[in-house]
Amino acid sequence: MAYNLTKKVACSFEEALGKTKTALAAEGFGVISEIDLKDKFKEKLDIDFREYRIHGACNPKLAYQAIEKENNIGVLLPCNVLVQQHENGQVEVTAVNPMETMSGVNNAELTFVAQEVSEKLHRAINSLE
Repeated sequence: MAYNLTKKVACSFEEALGKTKTALAAEGFGVISEIDLKDKFKEKLDIDFREYRIHGACNPKLAYQAIEKENNIGVLLPCNVLVQQHENGQVEVTAVNPMETMSGVNNAELTFVAQEVSEKLHRAINSLE
């Protein structure tokens, strides 16, 4: 199983950011953090880098269920969703695959939560054009 769910989209980087947030919202996720690595690499390393934005997406209901089943699962939250523009101009949206990341946690009760999160992220990513 792959550690991510990914899709190339036929739109600009900025459009992909908006569409990604909308698709996540349709599945009950909010973006609670945003890391702009292009800006950070420039600021901290004086390196010019391509568009590369990481969103921390959280579905509060499912996050709560996961924490109730595994107290320290917060180290794997929120779900990261990456929007990046490759050097050739192609824009790609990638989300973490919770089924893969949760597999390292030895708690069978988390499987159902991870499966639901994975399905929701998969639908969000697949809905993008």
